[in-house]
Amino acid sequence: MSTVHYRVDLADLHAHLFKVTLTVGKPAATQRLTLPVWIPGSYLVREFSKHLQNLRATQGGKPVPVRQLDKHQWEVTSRPGQSLTVTYQVYAYDNSVRTAWLDAHRGFFNGTSLCFRVDGQEQSAHTLEIATSKKTAHWSVATGARPLKVDTRGFGTYQYANYDELVDCPVEMGDFWSGTFNACGVPHRVVVAGAPPSFDGDRLLADTQKICEAEIRFWHGKGKPPYTHYVFMLNAVNNAYGGLEHSNSTALICNRKDLPRLHDRVFDKSATAKPNEGYTRLLGLISHEYFHTWNVKRLRPRELTHYDYCGENYTELLWFFEGFTSYYDDLFLVRSKRIDHDTYLGLLSKTINQVNQTPGRLVQTVAQASFDAWVKYYRQDENTPNATISYYTKGSLIALCLDLTLRLEGHTTLDAVMAALWKRCNGGPMAQSDLADVVQQLAGRSYAAELKRWVHSTAELPVIQLLAKHGIEAQTEPDTIALQLGLRVKDGPGVHIQQVMRGSAAEIAGFASGDEWIGVEVSGTSVAQSWRLHALDELPMYAGKARRLAALVSRDRRLLRLALTLPKPSKATRLGMRDPEVAKIWLEGKSPMQPSATLGNRMILKETP
Repeated sequence: MSTVHYRVDLADLHAHLFKVTLTVGKPAATQRLTLPVWIPGSYLVREFSKHLQNLRATQGGKPVPVRQLDKHQWEVTSRPGQSLTVTYQVYAYDNSVRTAWLDAHRGFFNGTSLCFRVDGQEQSAHTLEIATSKKTAHWSVATGARPLKVDTRGFGTYQYANYDELVDCPVEMGDFWSGTFNACGVPHRVVVAGAPPSFDGDRLLADTQKICEAEIRFWHGKGKPPYTHYVFMLNAVNNAYGGLEHSNSTALICNRKDLPRLHDRVFDKSATAKPNEGYTRLLGLISHEYFHTWNVKRLRPRELTHYDYCGENYTELLWFFEGFTSYYDDLFLVRSKRIDHDTYLGLLSKTINQVNQTPGRLVQTVAQASFDAWVKYYRQDENTPNATISYYTKGSLIALCLDLTLRLEGHTTLDAVMAALWKRCNGGPMAQSDLADVVQQLAGRSYAAELKRWVHSTAELPVIQLLAKHGIEAQTEPDTIALQLGLRVKDGPGVHIQQVMRGSAAEIAGFASGDEWIGVEVSGTSVAQSWRLHALDELPMYAGKARRLAALVSRDRRLLRLALTLPKPSKATRLGMRDPEVAKIWLEGKSPMQPSATLGNRMILKETP
């Protein structure tokens, strides 16, 4: 047994309680125990200690003093040379990828939620035993951890090089669906909890395999990835979406209806698959979290070289690590032939519109948004779109602009930049200066001005102009009624205002978050007419030709009449192919042709007015 050992028992399935027994073989005389306050990859202090209860410590079967120092740290007075045992329970009822869950059907946990960090012994070997019981005799275990002594269902003891590795290996338990495949010679496992009978597991395996193979080749060519096995843990629920990356696994959650279904398998296996919108979204999530295996888990911000589990870990580089990953996630669905070019352009159009419809892009730089993730992105409220910008969406467009500019100049690509960064930083910590140096080396000139403008200012990005030079044209289509008014709403039943955009017609009229928009009064005819609104898309029907009307609003049970002037219809961007032969050079990840080549001449000619 290692000097730090954890035993996890499923103490009470219906009370959602794990029991943890921590054994410290060689404790300090005054041994400090710390429970993390956050989990790497999710930038919010979540106070995991709030779920801890019934903490006790013993040596030789006799109680020893335990003193709580603050919200997440305890101090145990122990006798040297004798093993220390600490027991406690953890309430687990957060059905997300970040914490822990336990009921009669499924168990899941991250080490940051269950496992104390033993101060002074963080770098020593750790082991964790997952105990079974009669009530869970039909359950199995899935985790990326290295087994030391486990049974055929996965219950037993796992080993870890240190505490960081322990908390980087989440554990899934239950009667889940399981399947395997090899990607570039490396075994991968997919487990799915909550799948309905219609679930098409073979299709999910086949599609995931293609994505994994494309991404491994992107980073390593014909080489091997930096892990010996990989596990996808997918929890299918009624309504949720997200993921959290780990070094050789990922925890995912999705809408159950987005899983592939057996009766949907009607496409030709030899042709490009055309999944529906929900399944495309799931494949994009899988692609995103898998890309993080390299870009954030290994190639990571220099400020996060060593995690401080006791508080916020600040960096201005989330626009790169999350944004560039967001650029590549859907692009790899094209390159692995999971979606076609038109589907990808639809996804890119959505991202462009999301950024353009966020007033906060003119308030906060994407570098500031990265630094403020702890207090803004992960603590969203009614004013969020007015005060901040997503480092995911704008970061992905920065990656797009950099890639298209590099390709336009004909010297290199963002693909080559990422590969060179991996080598320069030895697959480890990096700074923005590393990115700038690699780009300058490969492109033959400095991109400092572009990076300063795109990352450290609120200037608009040249997305449409650059796409036009790569065979993609931008058309427009009417915005939704909500976006034209500057509202984000929840329909049904009634129209409930969630957010009001800065400078919008709705803000000028006096709408506020929390309002219920009940109806409208329309003048301009012989008799004013009043109408009840059940959904916002009914507004044009009731407004007719009127540009001014009265909005009837309920706010804190008080009825208000707001004077609303309808704005001129706004437009959203819709991308389409203008020159497919040119566009596919970028979309399919091919190297840009030199100006002397036939296709290169066409590109140069198209740049000339």
